[in-house]
Amino acid sequence: MIQDLKDIEEKITDNSVLERVKEFLSLHVDFTKEISISILDMLIVVTVIVLTKVVLRVLLKIITRNLPETDKGKFNVVYGYFRWLIYIIILLITLHSVGVNVTAVFAASAALLIGIGLALQTLFQDIFSGVFILLDQSVHVGDIIEIDGKVGRVEEIKLRTTRAVTIDNKVLVIPNHLYLTNSLYNWTQNGSETRESVEVGVAYGSDIQLVKKLLLQAARTHPDVIAEPEPVVLFMDFGDSSLNFKLVFTLNDSFKATFPKSDIRFEIDKLFREHKVTIPFPQRDIHIIEK
Repeated sequence: MIQDLKDIEEKITDNSVLERVKEFLSLHVDFTKEISISILDMLIVVTVIVLTKVVLRVLLKIITRNLPETDKGKFNVVYGYFRWLIYIIILLITLHSVGVNVTAVFAASAALLIGIGLALQTLFQDIFSGVFILLDQSVHVGDIIEIDGKVGRVEEIKLRTTRAVTIDNKVLVIPNHLYLTNSLYNWTQNGSETRESVEVGVAYGSDIQLVKKLLLQAARTHPDVIAEPEPVVLFMDFGDSSLNFKLVFTLNDSFKATFPKSDIRFEIDKLFREHKVTIPFPQRDIHIIEK
């Protein structure tokens, strides 16, 4: 009988403790008249934030494991900025899920957020594009790129801009969002060797086999032209005033292709003069009708 009384007393005590815990967890903290949150809700929010932090760290390790060390540092900076945005989104979603009225928060900050968003739209586009460049690895330092008709050798890739140097030693600052809105040509993604060409026309009646021989000679004697693959000559067309040819050759540094191509044109002109091959100019026949 005494044992039964003790058991009942212990149950009453346990129930009393549970009731007190429930009462404590049910306590509400009122921030405003419309925003109120309980102790239990706070614990849920903290738990969700901690789990989000763990998930973000795991994702960061997965995403950056194959990146070079320099790019990892840049990506960590981006992660440091955007993780707070993710925390805020998760926080608001969690508060809404536990029944907290966050409409007032959105209503009060809507105008401010829209203004900030419009002001920083281009900045965010540049940063996101910079992240894509780091992850996609489509552009590296040292690559020769062409974008919006401008050509430069990439010297530095930052989060917001890419810096390149043009052939005339001018610094080209490219906002990263242009990579998403414009066509990008990477001249050296498949290697530093590129195929270049020089076009020339000769007069009708010229010895085309001699023309081919002289064009190949002009290319093969230039020190910057690679022997393999060999230069080739293409007979392009029968033009209005000339027979049109294209000399195709390979260079190891296409960034300075303008200079070898100029040298080859000088050499072609010299060889043609020595062998009496004429480069014609456009001719027109005018018929005058007398009335």
